[in-house]
Amino acid sequence: MIVPNLASAWRYRHFILSSIRAEIRARFIRSKLGGLWMIVHPLAQAAIFALVLAEIMSAKLPGMANDKSAYALYLLSGLLAWSLFAELVNRCLTLFIDNGNLLKKMLFPRICLPIIVAGSALLNNVLLLLAVIIVFALFGRFPGAGIAWVPVLMLLTLAIGLAVGLLLGVFNVFVRDVGQIVPVALQFGFWLAPIAYTPDIVPAALRRMLYLNPMTPIVEGYQNALLFNRPPDVNALAWLTLAAALLLVVALGLFRRASPEMVDVL
Repeated sequence: MIVPNLASAWRYRHFILSSIRAEIRARFIRSKLGGLWMIVHPLAQAAIFALVLAEIMSAKLPGMANDKSAYALYLLSGLLAWSLFAELVNRCLTLFIDNGNLLKKMLFPRICLPIIVAGSALLNNVLLLLAVIIVFALFGRFPGAGIAWVPVLMLLTLAIGLAVGLLLGVFNVFVRDVGQIVPVALQFGFWLAPIAYTPDIVPAALRRMLYLNPMTPIVEGYQNALLFNRPPDVNALAWLTLAAALLLVVALGLFRRASPEMVDVL
């Protein structure tokens, strides 16, 4: 199931790479800031949250009660994880609908489309990571050895986001209501992950709900790696990796079976 998909994608690797390159180039050509908007938006979001909540939340961070910049950095670390996941889900959601004409007129492995999205989103996230590191440096903080975990966390986020996005993208072709529900669900997902707050401020009875969100261990992993310079919860990530692999297998299987019917519906 997966091997034929990957083999097909490998044969079209030049098409995939050129498509990613063209997409990135187009973003820089169409506006003054171009692809930099992908960095500006999360940084601006972090700045707004920090201005409103820094005084309250900084005191909640362990060992950083007197550091006014700590909350902004905590927030940026979580947003780095969430932005990759949200971009993958949002773009895969309408990927096949947006490329309906392409799917009908050109003969190429359909799996190339989500791979192009994944490559572009990953590149955007790497650029955002560099921007976050610069912000850390401006505040006099430099990530320690824990930053070595970030590529692992990025790949895990990529797998989960691609699996969820692929499933939702296929369903959205046949049931367009999915496209209306997902943005609302993502809003809930954002607030059910400890991005803008620390888990200890949530009542104990409700705290379990945070860990029903698969992004919570990843968000905490980014925060531990970048801000607290300690490894993530390896056990939680191991279970999440297994779940992501299974979900990706299911998503690819559904995508492969539904591809012929999607073209007809589109």
